[in-house]
Amino acid sequence: MSICGLDFGTSNTTLGTIISDVPVLAALEGDHVTIPSAIFYRADAGVHIGRRAIEAYVEGDAGRLMRSLKSVLGTSLIDETTRVGRERVRFRDVIAYYIGAVKRRAEQVAGCQLLQVVHGRPVHFVEDDPAGDAKAEAVLRDIAESVGFRDISFQFEPIAAALDYERQINSEEIALISDIGGGTSDFSIVRLSPERHRHTERKDDILANDGVRVGGTDFDRYLSLGVVMPLLGYRSAMKRAELDVPSGYFHDLATWSSINRMYDPKVIGQVRQVRYEAERPELLDRLVRVLDEQRGHTIAMDVEGAKISLSEKPKSSIALGWIEKGLEIDVKRKDLVNHTQRLADRIEARIDICLQQAGLAGADIDAVFLTGGSVQLAHVRKAITSKLPAARAIDGDTFGAVGKGLTIEAARRYGTS
Repeated sequence: MSICGLDFGTSNTTLGTIISDVPVLAALEGDHVTIPSAIFYRADAGVHIGRRAIEAYVEGDAGRLMRSLKSVLGTSLIDETTRVGRERVRFRDVIAYYIGAVKRRAEQVAGCQLLQVVHGRPVHFVEDDPAGDAKAEAVLRDIAESVGFRDISFQFEPIAAALDYERQINSEEIALISDIGGGTSDFSIVRLSPERHRHTERKDDILANDGVRVGGTDFDRYLSLGVVMPLLGYRSAMKRAELDVPSGYFHDLATWSSINRMYDPKVIGQVRQVRYEAERPELLDRLVRVLDEQRGHTIAMDVEGAKISLSEKPKSSIALGWIEKGLEIDVKRKDLVNHTQRLADRIEARIDICLQQAGLAGADIDAVFLTGGSVQLAHVRKAITSKLPAARAIDGDTFGAVGKGLTIEAARRYGTS
């Protein structure tokens, strides 16, 4: 069977096929059906993807790590190049290598060539820019063609999640589907039922569809800027009155897709010069050490880990003793909420927009289906559910619901024979 559903995510990727009329996610890395959207270019020209890419970086192998690959879609970076060793590689070629490697792994599991794909996409790659949004989808289509897919179509990720959820229900209901991914938060209001699940055309069942470019990596960035970057000089003063240390360095270091910019020798040289003009040069010394050792991704991973921990525990910590002996940060759940509440507020505003699109009140929603890693954060969950007083909250397969739904859609569009 040559059909598949591909959920290329900002943080993780899945690829599903149909086995005995059931959508099944392929094991893409050992027994794991999810694979981190990460790639590591070794200095000796080797390439790793997924967990192995992250391990190579953590183990100190010489080379370059890139994560959150999807986040460059819809930005000018997609048409630019980035340095890998002594060469420069186009960002679209980086994504193509990754997707191609995922496709080949899935084909080994499936035992056949995968030619027809329903590709997941956010409701908006780019907010309030239809031309930019269309360009991002076109780029993703071109990449899919370049790695060997023959028939390529797209489905919105929350609609795909709705198709997965619909398999679980036994009566008609109106559901709000919430997919809080690594790069975007997407929402759909859909009329669902066992009978409707058998229909190929579902356009009339989609009552609202909207999204915002806020995702898990944004929560990482705001938390990093709030608790880590001040220890490296963020918002500290320059010797010249009423001037702060330039903030751009810290924003890049706190953003997954921009970290590698900070390793450029010219940028490090600039930071060293700023250090001499800073009121507290010892803070900039810490920043210089991070850049000299190319450990920005270490900080980003530790911040992400603290965020995940705070979804279950009231307190976590980030150990930075490798920067300076004894340096450690205690992070409380209230810190996460304080630094990222504005993101939750933007998500909450989209729920209102979806209800307006559908012409419904919050009380009209029977169920809210929650998927994506960041729905585990209590204040994000509250931002979604507080608008829906009568809705049952259903937790979906955090990282697999969209991929399974895309596979169901692939079977409908292309057949299973």
